[in-house]
Amino acid sequence: MSVMNLDLTDEEGALLTKELQSIVFEDRYPLSPRIQTLRGILAKLRPEPARPAAAPPQRVYAPPTKGRYSRRR
Repeated sequence: MSVMNLDLTDEEGALLTKELQSIVFEDRYPLSPRIQTLRGILAKLRPEPARPAAAPPQRVYAPPTKGRYSRRR
């Protein structure tokens, strides 16, 4: 298999990306092999930026406030 290298201008690349997006997102069968292949091509044309790993929220451990426990006698 040979590698195809396209020499596209910015405008041509943007137009191709826009057309692929409309084909992929408006298709009735998003899980079809055809659309999955087009999604892969689209991902190569405009890769998603890497998302930084989000740290889980820190839990706050605080003593109970005045509430149901303060009524005990």
